[in-house]
Amino acid sequence: MLKEYAYTPRYAYFTMEIALHNDIPTYAGGLGVLAGDTLRAAADLEIPLVVVTLVSSDGYFRQELDAAGRQRELLATWEPARVATPLDAKVVVTIEGRRVWVGAWLYVVEGHMNGGRQPVILLDTDLDENSSEDRTITRQLYGGDEVYRLKQEIVLGIGGMRMLQALGFTIEQYHLNEGHSALLALELLDRHAFPPEELRPGESPYDIPRVRELCNFTTHTPVEAGHDRFSYAVVQRLLGKEFFDLTTLKRLAGAEELNMTRLALNLSDYVNGVAKRHAEVSRRMFPGYRVHAVTNGVHPHTWSCPSFRKVYDQFMPGWCHEPELLIRADCCIPDAVIQQAHHEAKAALIDRVQALTGVVLDPKVPIFGFARRMTAYKRPDLLFADLARLRNIAQQWPFQLLLAGKAHPRDEGGKRLIERVHAHLRELNADIRGAFLPDYDMDLALNLVSGVDVWLNTPLRPYEASGTSGMKAAFNGVPQLSVLDGWWVEGCIEGVTGWAVGDSSETANGQDSLSLYDKLEHVVLPLYHTDQPRWTAVMKGAISKNASFFNSHRMMRRYASEAYLR
Repeated sequence: MLKEYAYTPRYAYFTMEIALHNDIPTYAGGLGVLAGDTLRAAADLEIPLVVVTLVSSDGYFRQELDAAGRQRELLATWEPARVATPLDAKVVVTIEGRRVWVGAWLYVVEGHMNGGRQPVILLDTDLDENSSEDRTITRQLYGGDEVYRLKQEIVLGIGGMRMLQALGFTIEQYHLNEGHSALLALELLDRHAFPPEELRPGESPYDIPRVRELCNFTTHTPVEAGHDRFSYAVVQRLLGKEFFDLTTLKRLAGAEELNMTRLALNLSDYVNGVAKRHAEVSRRMFPGYRVHAVTNGVHPHTWSCPSFRKVYDQFMPGWCHEPELLIRADCCIPDAVIQQAHHEAKAALIDRVQALTGVVLDPKVPIFGFARRMTAYKRPDLLFADLARLRNIAQQWPFQLLLAGKAHPRDEGGKRLIERVHAHLRELNADIRGAFLPDYDMDLALNLVSGVDVWLNTPLRPYEASGTSGMKAAFNGVPQLSVLDGWWVEGCIEGVTGWAVGDSSETANGQDSLSLYDKLEHVVLPLYHTDQPRWTAVMKGAISKNASFFNSHRMMRRYASEAYLR
């Protein structure tokens, strides 16, 4: 079965997490969902990828919330044998002087169009040959401490490279999705070392220009703390002092500590951020590097709900393969058809909310949705900055609220934010009906982005790298009300695709709550309640101006033409 994939030269896409399917918990959030959409688009477009990732057999975590919003994390264990095929190949990486064996599973993603198929290699150390400690390396996504994390990145980068070789793949280019897999570049340097007899005194043994030609790097993180760093003492303890020349490593990855982003930057010819604004921020963070901008996109079929898929199939056949056809939505789809498709999606969401929380929402009242990782810079509590004014707005123009999202198990601030949001919802209950939905995943995300009436996003500038949830909403005719950061700087046409909170300057953060309330009270809610034809025009604008462009097919065509085929 593997031979049909190994026969064709491929581009290797390395990622710590990937959303293959809702019930395969190998993803934690936006980075993994983006990786899954990348793969699904490559399958549709028949761009030959092979994805390398960890099996994460204990998943990220399942979220339980009590009445006060206190988060409890449960294992999200899954059985790879249920959906993947075990592969015969095994490779070895050395960790703390021990031989750690790495096995693999094959999972195949099939495209929605044209029958394209893409292989995913799931690396697994849960093997009889390993010690009980080493068997756990690939179990928990983003689990453990610094040492556990570096062990995972050794398996992903070095073990993944060796596995591709053992399986017989011919790789044209390597694409590093974030810095987690940057150690693969060191493995490449070792493979492209010059013979000692060819070196002049003092000359580096590594063919750095050749390795750079082979590597592409996508950085997703404008938050300084989000870049993986490891002390050289830990690096040498785990990898051994003989693994790689320390002087060269410090030159490539940082003098004080191993910075995985810096290592990837120095060993990749093509580097990109995930939105135009994010590329600008990355250039400031890492001066001297050329950072391109390839704005993220979402997979059309995956993120369009059934009622809208049916509409697009009727009025714009072929939209799944050529989502740019959606540019015709504002003139080709009757208003009543758009409204009916949204009505069906909203009804499905209301049913889901009642099943999960017991809260019964009113289909005639607009629903605002906010769902993403719960952490401070996302500001899920910005909407609740002035409860008295929020009540006053709701008394004039009724609306409802839905929120969802997980906090990382070690993010105590994020957990407190969830509790605070629960407290606000309880306090506002008499005036604003709302709920916080537990265990946010891909299925719940589709319900939310298609069933709400407005999508909210209120990050602290400039920390939103891209923010693809609003793109998903656009595929379902849901306009966005958002801070001008990430992709929304490019996607916002005021009053046409949605609305901006504040301006795009990084000094505007302190005024965002006032801007948000003003926009709610004087623009968004009055339009919804008093002028449905104009509201429907904004829904069509979200589809025709945003969904037609901010999709994974456009993104993958750019990666293929600008990065892979350079």
